[in-house]
Amino acid sequence: MKSILSMLAVALIAASILIPLTRPAISASPKATPDTLKRLEGEFMKAAAEHGSAGYMSYYADDAVEVPNGAPAIVGKVEIAKTMGFLDEKNNQLIWTPAGADISASGDLGYTYGTYEFRSKDKDGKPVVDYGKYTSIWKLQRDRSWKVVLDMGNSNPPKK
Repeated sequence: MKSILSMLAVALIAASILIPLTRPAISASPKATPDTLKRLEGEFMKAAAEHGSAGYMSYYADDAVEVPNGAPAIVGKVEIAKTMGFLDEKNNQLIWTPAGADISASGDLGYTYGTYEFRSKDKDGKPVVDYGKYTSIWKLQRDRSWKVVLDMGNSNPPKK
């Protein structure tokens, strides 16, 4: 009887070790798709248009990095927010359009890329438009929301 109990105990211990190893990996967000990130880009832009820099920054992770055109990287949401006041100016408008997106196989990291237009007015009140490209890296947060963890853009040469 003791040998049967000993063998049963060993079998239970072995099963408790091996069964978790044979389960398939569960994706962090099985419903997330590239279209999820494209939709988030639209919500992101709408928040910026309606609420300026506060709306824009609401889509950034606390540890985000901004890689601005022709300038050093800016680390951290608090530091990035200090540079986004231009979104609060009445004559400024930032519009961007995702051209593509993808999500990692694990479902917790993705990217979008596309084009942008920044419309403003010069000191004489004449309209100015800057065109460019951008890439945003999105990461699924612990609260299950997606946030931008790295954002970069660069201007296209002026149209002739």
